[in-house]
Amino acid sequence: MSPSTKILTAVSMFALLTTCAGTSAYASQTHDHHEEADNHSHAIDAGPSAEQHDDKHAYRHEDAHNRDEHDEHDEHDEHDEHDEHNESAEVILTKAQLALADIHLETLVPMNLSEEVYAPGEIKVNGYRSYIISPRVSSVVTARHAGLGEKVRQGQPLVTLFSEEMVGAQSELQRAVAEWQRVSKLGQRAVGEKRFIEARTVYNATNRRLQALGLSATTIARIEKNDDYPLGEYTLTAQTDGLIMTDDFNQGQRIEPGQPLMLLSDEAHLWVEARLSAQNDLHLQPGDAASVMVGNMSATAIVTQESHTIDPVSRTRIVRLDLDNSRHRFHSGMFADIYFKGPITGGVLAVPQSALMRGADGDWQIFVLDDDGGLIPKEVTLGPKFSEWQAINGVQEGISYVSRGAFFVASEIAKGGFDPHNH
Repeated sequence: MSPSTKILTAVSMFALLTTCAGTSAYASQTHDHHEEADNHSHAIDAGPSAEQHDDKHAYRHEDAHNRDEHDEHDEHDEHDEHDEHNESAEVILTKAQLALADIHLETLVPMNLSEEVYAPGEIKVNGYRSYIISPRVSSVVTARHAGLGEKVRQGQPLVTLFSEEMVGAQSELQRAVAEWQRVSKLGQRAVGEKRFIEARTVYNATNRRLQALGLSATTIARIEKNDDYPLGEYTLTAQTDGLIMTDDFNQGQRIEPGQPLMLLSDEAHLWVEARLSAQNDLHLQPGDAASVMVGNMSATAIVTQESHTIDPVSRTRIVRLDLDNSRHRFHSGMFADIYFKGPITGGVLAVPQSALMRGADGDWQIFVLDDDGGLIPKEVTLGPKFSEWQAINGVQEGISYVSRGAFFVASEIAKGGFDPHNH
């Protein structure tokens, strides 16, 4: 091998080695770079997960802490608000303020009360003080002397009628009167006992017949004394003082015997007919009092009668009461609410209806006087109702409570203060 050839060979070998070394270094560098990239990629996948776990743990811990702190704060606020409410649910008043606001305090003591028994009813005319004005023979109306709602006096003319049957009865009376007057003047010895007795008997019979036909004693006396009396005419008069309740007829109308022309009633005393349930075993006695309500009007009526039969339609029994109506506030046909007093119950804790108020939750309450002299609400439950008294539970006897003015006290407690003058 020539020297030049050796040199060329050596240069070639050096170049080859240099190339291999560079390739190996590049491959190693590339491998290291990929490994670093892979490690970095794994670090991205694994690293943030751990970081996120730590962040979540820290967030949850902080959130729980915040919630606890918030709940504690809310609970504290709630207690503060509750305490503040309890403190504000009281109003302290002086005697002057109580008097100014017309607030009355009473002591709760046991009472003997009777429970109310309710029954619907109706006001009616007093049948024992009423008269039906009607003819007793077939007649024709010729004149009216009084009208509906008019107040009349006993003996006052009401209606004039004409009857053919009355013509015969009145003429018989006039003949009997004339005969009796002649016989009376002559005397029993002169006319004989038989004629004397017969004349007297006929006179009395004809007089009684006209009374039976509805003529008054005054009218009969006029017929006896006046030969020119218009036969067939007769006038019906008021049998008592009272009001004309009905007058359902017309002038010229033919009226049959017994047909009502007018109803005359004394409204100073009316009937109240209460209907008690057949299952109600309330025992009433004549003279027992009951409360009668008609709208906003109230009165006291007295039990007079009690039916012992049951109405087959309504299944009720009637209790009749007498109502003093001297002020003429009530009238026949009005519907009424009747409250009877039941058996007496002893030891009842009760307050007037005006003492009861509804609380914010809808429960019933009264206002009682506490040890500090303030008025506070006290929740109660209701028992039976005794007329204007309401039995209550949940309080003890001996306490002082607001019997009147409870609404004003409730308003002031709701506002959180008391100031009658708005100062």
